[in-house]
Amino acid sequence: MKSVKSALRPAGALAVLALALAASGAAGFAQAATITIVNQNAAGIGFNDPTPVAPVGGNPGTTLGQQRLYAFQHAANIWGATLTSNVPIRIGASFVPLSCTANSAVLGSAGANEIWSDFTNAPRQNTWYPSALASKLAGVDVATPGEPHIIARFNSRLGLFADCLPGSGFYLGTDNNAGSQIDLVTVLLHEMAHGLGFQTFTDDETGAEIQDIPSIWDHYLVDNRTERLWVDMTPAERVASAISGDGLSWNGPIVTAAVPQVLDPKSRLTVAGSAAGNAAGNYEVGDASFGPPLGATTVSGQLMPVVEQPDGTGLACTALNELNTLAVRGNIALVSRGSCDFVAKARNVQAAGAIGMIVADNAPGEATGMSGDDPSITIPSVRVTQEAGNTLRAALQSRSRTRSGVTASLGIDPNRLAGTDAQRRILMYTPTTNAPGSSTSHYTTDAKPNQLMEPSINSDLSHTVTPPRDLTYPLLQDIGW
Repeated sequence: MKSVKSALRPAGALAVLALALAASGAAGFAQAATITIVNQNAAGIGFNDPTPVAPVGGNPGTTLGQQRLYAFQHAANIWGATLTSNVPIRIGASFVPLSCTANSAVLGSAGANEIWSDFTNAPRQNTWYPSALASKLAGVDVATPGEPHIIARFNSRLGLFADCLPGSGFYLGTDNNAGSQIDLVTVLLHEMAHGLGFQTFTDDETGAEIQDIPSIWDHYLVDNRTERLWVDMTPAERVASAISGDGLSWNGPIVTAAVPQVLDPKSRLTVAGSAAGNAAGNYEVGDASFGPPLGATTVSGQLMPVVEQPDGTGLACTALNELNTLAVRGNIALVSRGSCDFVAKARNVQAAGAIGMIVADNAPGEATGMSGDDPSITIPSVRVTQEAGNTLRAALQSRSRTRSGVTASLGIDPNRLAGTDAQRRILMYTPTTNAPGSSTSHYTTDAKPNQLMEPSINSDLSHTVTPPRDLTYPLLQDIGW
């Protein structure tokens, strides 16, 4: 039996941008696991912070430390009621200062404390398993005596100081009613999943395996362009797939079987009309977390640009002037990314009378989603690539003040599921520039509805880890849970 003390980058280094906000289980029940929180904070800080607070959202704690611990145990109970293990799972947890600025912050990180291979009852030999899962499969605690199975750290300064995302701290209630705050229970469920095994131990930057042994995770990562598994690739091939954009899928049978009941049809933009020319056709889009989702009823209208710059682009970061208001009223507005958050753009074009918004990216890359939250936004919004934006603007060069002869239709593709490959396997997060700690160990950001295990926390998530809402637990089942 081999083991490694984890010096790994935590897979769950969740970050959030201020302007772009990402039944108790008990041993002895057939479908339950006991999860124990090991308080690793010193006196007076973190879980032991004596700052008085009022009870909130089902959390009865009367100090900041008590509320943090209660939320932590609540999340642990959700996982405990979902998992099956005869070996109690220990999470070494703490609240400590983590990287943050006035506009962004690391929320937390978590991962397996130790990894093990070739233990008793291991389903695959010569394969790394996280400590908690190895213990479940072995039927005995394989962890080093006194060591937790999972290590988790969370930002103790978040929202409490002017230099750490002020005004956007953790919501410590357990009722999933965080509003503009960041729901701690959601973050905890995400991070605990990483520690349970929702991560690879193979280096996604170099492709190197620890001691030339693959992770159990790697047996289910498949390059959907070549149908080769990570365990069968060279390090260089793994590196290439990790920055492929949409070239890496999860090949586990339990997740794949659950995908159709969890994911919605893929959104798309269709461009047509007498003046569309080379711009006519279907476009990949990124969905917005605000406004109504695209559905079977298509929203169509003349495509009109917001123009504020000499090069024909417009940011829509302030109220639209008279000419732009005339152009977008009753039409779909094309705006450029940059300078302000997506929600502000949507508010401004909606106030001008637009029936939809398309945001053209300002840098090369894939068509990814748009974060933010504002219940007052009632128009649909999508994001297209920089290349697509340039194509659309070229088609809009000859137009009147109110019509372009180019129609845009925002709807869905009934033959595709959001965030999946051609075989309806969910895609993994593989941005074309590697994101250490996030690439390959999360689901794609293209999934709809948003999934718990995307690389950023979205405001529409519930405290759910199972179908028909979420695909986190099915993946853990694929690797052995």
